[in-house]
Formats: sequence, structure tokens, C-alpha cells
Amino acid sequence: MSREIREFRVSNDAVDDPAELQRRLADEGYLFFRQLQDPDKMSELRRVMMTKIQEIGWLLPDTDPADGIADISKQCTEGDREYVDGYSQVYKLEPFHRAAHWPEVTTMIEKIMGRPIMPHPNQIARLWFPKYTEHTTPMHQDFVHFQGNFETLTSWAPIGDCPIELGPLAVIPRSHKVGRVLDHHYSLGAGALKVDVDAEEEIEPDWHSTDFEIGDTLIFPALTIHQALPNYTEDRLRLSLDNRYQAVGDLIAEQMLTPHGPSGLEWEEVYEGWESDEYKYYWKGYDNPVVARDLSFGEKGFAEALELARAGDKHAVIGLKRTIKFDPDSEAAQSAREALAEAGVET
Repeated sequence: MSREIREFRVSNDAVDDPAELQRRLADEGYLFFRQLQDPDKMSELRRVMMTKIQEIGWLLPDTDPADGIADISKQCTEGDREYVDGYSQVYKLEPFHRAAHWPEVTTMIEKIMGRPIMPHPNQIARLWFPKYTEHTTPMHQDFVHFQGNFETLTSWAPIGDCPIELGPLAVIPRSHKVGRVLDHHYSLGAGALKVDVDAEEEIEPDWHSTDFEIGDTLIFPALTIHQALPNYTEDRLRLSLDNRYQAVGDLIAEQMLTPHGPSGLEWEEVYEGWESDEYKYYWKGYDNPVVARDLSFGEKGFAEALELARAGDKHAVIGLKRTIKFDPDSEAAQSAREALAEAGVET
């Protein structure tokens, strides 16, 4: 992204004014807060998670895990079997799941929504290697992945300081005002779907972000266009929380009641070894209508990847090779082999 990045509007001045928070979110499509979350709690969460990541082998040995110094030779991302093997161990950590229920976050979300809320159990940690910029999360709207309803809010926060060069999120203010799900197309990166903002006449690609400090938090609804910025650092792993919240009684898509897909886990596996039962299956106490997952977004993206690969598109070839490696016997892998064969690419 070559365009200049502008600074977020900081909304700490409105933390005790729900009406103003709601007005700003409706107008700008995001809210950004400095140190909404307790830096000490975040630092402890970072220590716990980075220690596990070092045990996995993704951080250099004999370094302080809190520094997050990555072993570049272990680069992997969502869609890689190696990523599942490592991420699943991080995903089981009880403190990671408790973080979505921290009152400083849930209280703020309730102010913004003006209704009782529920954190989605499908919580996400992003573990992003440096010097792996082709796989940066592309510009998109969250609805294509999480569905349910347009009012669902994302809360994104780095677990540690995250300057621009480490790859925080960036958003296009007011992009949610399109009021609909835009066309998404195949892309490398988490989610594998992107919006071509240059092709959308209603969208002015005026990107905003900032140098995040520990505890800083970005909140936005399901239609706001956003992306991760590339991790341009030499050796630092970017670690972040990616949680979602909805008003009680609103629609929720079925996949948001399961562990995050790249973990490859079931809840019984996640909960092994937890010290408390407080947040096990907590969502069963809420009355939220559950709707089936709409698979059409992903199916369209994969079909585009096949066509792009046949035409020799480098990123599509990388993506299809990853599909084959991840599950060689799947129907998707067979389709990927056929497309790559047509393109003269060895698999």
C-alpha cells in the first residue's frame, strides 16, 4: 500500500459518553482507544503466550520470549500444517480465552452497543512472522468470514507495542456506510479474500492507522474495510488479539461457536488442563439465534484461485500448493492439482 497512512482519531475523551461513542462509530466506522486494556494484564498475557510460542520453536532459543524474536526459518501462516501444529498449542491457553472477557473491554462494548453483549467463543490470536509480507492479511470486510449480523464488533489489540513497521491494522473510515457486503476476491493472507477498493466507486481509500502501544484497542463493525499492514521488522513476531462481540439476541453464525479453524481443535481439546470452568461453554447460557455458515464467499474465492493459477498468477499458485500440502486427499487438493497441471506447474 503506497498511499500515506493517516492517524486514527482517539476516542478516550468519550469513554464515559455512550451516545457520543455510538455517534462516532456510526459516522466513522471505528473507535480507537489508548490503553483501553490494562498494560500490566496485557504484558502478562504476552509473557504466557510468547513463552509457549518459544517452546513451539518459533522464537529463537536463549532469548527473552517477551521480546518476540522470531526464528525466520520457521515461517508459516494460516493454511500451513506447521501453523496448525503450533497455533493449536497457543490456542489452548486459558489466559488467552479469558482476555475476551476482561471487563474493560466488555463494559466498553456494552456502552457502544447499548445492549447486553456476548463475546464470541471463536477467539483469534494472530501470530505473524517478519519478512513474510506476501501473506499479510488483505483488505476486506469481516462479515464474509464471521457473518451473523452487520452490527457484530471486532476488537483488535496487539499483545505488546506494535509500531507501524510491525504491522498493525489499518481501516478506511466511513467505508461501512456502503451498507452491504462488497465483492471479495481471492488473495493470499489470512481469510484468503480481499476487496479491490480501487474498483469500488463508493470507497475513498483513505487509510488510517497508528503506532499502537500495549493496551491500545481498535473497535469496528463487520462492514468496515480494513487490513493488516506488513511486518517489515527484521526479526519480530507480531502477536495480537482478534475478538468479536455481539448484542445478546442477535443472529450468530454457527462457525463462531467453534474454535478458530486454523487451530484444528474441538472444545474438549481446548479445555484440557484449564484451572477454571467459568468460561467453558459459556455461550450456551445466551439466547442467540444460530444461522448456518454461508460457504459461498470461500467457494467463490477458491474458484478464482483455480482460474488465476491456470493463468500463471504467482500468488494463486502459492495458495493452491498450500492447499495440496495441507490435505492431499481432499477434493480441493485434487482441483488444485488439475489447475496447476494445466498451468504446467509441478506439484
